[in-house]
Amino acid sequence: MSEYKFITYEELDGGVIARITLNRPRYRNAQNRSLLVELDAAMLRAEADDTVRVVILAGNGMTFSSGHDMGTPDRAVEREAGPDQHPTFQSHGATKVSAEKRMTQEWHFYYQNSLRWRNLRKITVCSVQGPVHAAGLTFAWSCDLIVGAEGATFADPVGTRLGMCGVEYFAHPWEFGLRRTKELMLTGGEVTIEEAHLLGMVQKIFPADELEERTLDYAREIAKRPTMTALMIKEAVNQTQDNMGFHNALQACFSLHQINHSHWAEIHGGRVAHATVEDGAVQWRKRESSADPDQDPEQTTQQTTVAAK
Repeated sequence: MSEYKFITYEELDGGVIARITLNRPRYRNAQNRSLLVELDAAMLRAEADDTVRVVILAGNGMTFSSGHDMGTPDRAVEREAGPDQHPTFQSHGATKVSAEKRMTQEWHFYYQNSLRWRNLRKITVCSVQGPVHAAGLTFAWSCDLIVGAEGATFADPVGTRLGMCGVEYFAHPWEFGLRRTKELMLTGGEVTIEEAHLLGMVQKIFPADELEERTLDYAREIAKRPTMTALMIKEAVNQTQDNMGFHNALQACFSLHQINHSHWAEIHGGRVAHATVEDGAVQWRKRESSADPDQDPEQTTQQTTVAAK
């Protein structure tokens, strides 16, 4: 597990189950670039390991994931030029400018990685607790099955707080339903884990103090299926969903997301690529917004720089 900085990777039950845990509890597992790249590498590691049958994706601490990192010290260091800059800030469109830079970077690290995890050649189980917001939803929705602790909630407040039409992986209508999605995005509301269970989005609800153990038991049951059977079940469902328009809808909504960014960037002269309080967005920050025009806009309930409180 020491080879990663922002996640942990465990081989359980003789390697039949791989458990990947987001490990930034101080910042509610906010998704900085380093974490995203490490998670992708860990997912591909589990996919390449023929012993692994089920992958558990979990989060350390009180919150599974609070969304994109918008202000932690780690985020600042990995973006700034210097020896500690993450290499992906010199590639994957990072040397471009304006909308081209933002669109290419988000395509790689927020959209395509999520699709890759959704199509992983293993069965994936997401185990959530606390508020699962914005890009935290992307992590959960990329998995085949979702289980969670009592009291968990789900929301994407970027419509009310940042004037955006949702996060890059816009699976909302498929998970929440059409009108419920419109209501949630327009009001900033949330879905309880009980409602998510009724919607079919969540498969099991466990007591919070039993979440880790019960998730592992659930994964063990899934792991009993022959690997070919499990893969063909996953393929049958995913291909059916794609034939219903899922993949094309996600691609179209990703493009709309980028138009939404460009709209606000043009209004603000490139200073920020999202709505501000002056534009009618709901005030939620405890400090002023960054002036970085390429900042990640989908952080959730509280500013990550005060997440240790």
